[in-house]
Amino acid sequence: MENLLASNAAAGLPAIDVSESQGKLLNLLIRLRSAKRILEFGTLGGYSTLWMARALPEGGKITTLEYSEKHAQVAKENMKEAGVKNKVEILTGPAIETLPILASNENTYDFFFIDADKKNNPAYVKWAIELAEPGACLIVDNVVREGAILNEQVDEEVKGVREMFEMLSNEPRIDSTAIQTVGSKGYDGLLIAVIN
Repeated sequence: MENLLASNAAAGLPAIDVSESQGKLLNLLIRLRSAKRILEFGTLGGYSTLWMARALPEGGKITTLEYSEKHAQVAKENMKEAGVKNKVEILTGPAIETLPILASNENTYDFFFIDADKKNNPAYVKWAIELAEPGACLIVDNVVREGAILNEQVDEEVKGVREMFEMLSNEPRIDSTAIQTVGSKGYDGLLIAVIN
């Protein structure tokens, strides 16, 4: 894992990966759910991807959506170096454009991790519902934003998180909670949900 972070830094990627404890939490949740098909929104250099790929059983697969071609190339090299490239499919381009293709191919997933542009969180959650198998687990990162979701003046990222929470409060197919986290990434949080 340290080699992957060093590779990301050498390639000039921003240091915005999940923390080590968050990566381990993803790994444990996948194992608890016995997930076999994962959809990740936001790959960056593949740090969270690797944590999740290592939790998959033989034959399991993670599809990860990355906007940046540069980030996707770094992630592909990282997955190859870590020996999990056969478990990982990286799709490049805007997720909003890639998701309809996944749906048209009748892909379904039993675990979702959303850690991409926050302004599109509501759309990403809607797609997760559309592509979910019953009982699928959904994790969304960065939902507290240093407490900014309570501020009066907010940016587009915080607005996206707020809209997602409003949507979830009226969505009968999802049971969810938010957990605040404090650690190496400051004060933030995760949304944990089950899609019925």
